[in-house]
Amino acid sequence: MAKPSSDHDSDPNIRLYNPYQNYDVPINAPYLYKLPTSPEFLFTEESLHQRRSWGENLTFYTGSAYLAGSISGAAVGFYSAMKNFEQGDTLKLKINRILNSSGQSGRAWGNRIGVIGLIYAGIESGVVAATDRDDEWSSVAAGLGTGALYRAARGVRSAAVAGALGGIAAGAVVAGKQAFRRYMPI
Repeated sequence: MAKPSSDHDSDPNIRLYNPYQNYDVPINAPYLYKLPTSPEFLFTEESLHQRRSWGENLTFYTGSAYLAGSISGAAVGFYSAMKNFEQGDTLKLKINRILNSSGQSGRAWGNRIGVIGLIYAGIESGVVAATDRDDEWSSVAAGLGTGALYRAARGVRSAAVAGALGGIAAGAVVAGKQAFRRYMPI
């Protein structure tokens, strides 16, 4: 297909693109998209920081944590319901017991772990903004702060223990992620 001439042909900042150019698809316009030719980032330093924004970070961690908590809670509720079956229960009653127990546990676990994901995302974004570094230590500091803040209402000792566990958990996730990247290249 020959490229039609238009006023955009002389503009070096626009690249015309037709995703159907290799197929026999009749379309009205020969080029559907006008793609920019300029770089995505204004400065090269910006392109080196491949990171989600704080809003995307907040949504990702909160949603992932809520989903993982809901699935884990539903599994615990399923096990609890299976364990509490009585001798004369009908199939309909067993299914109802499983659904009620799974739903109740799933919601409770999802909310708890979703809040932890929300706190972690906020602290990690704050640490990265304050230090202007996005490295492993930022994640560990965010895990430490998340554990301490989540258990702060139960006292200093509980906050310190939870903070240490949060820092260890974040460090383990970072180490596992690096090991995965090293030994499982994608």
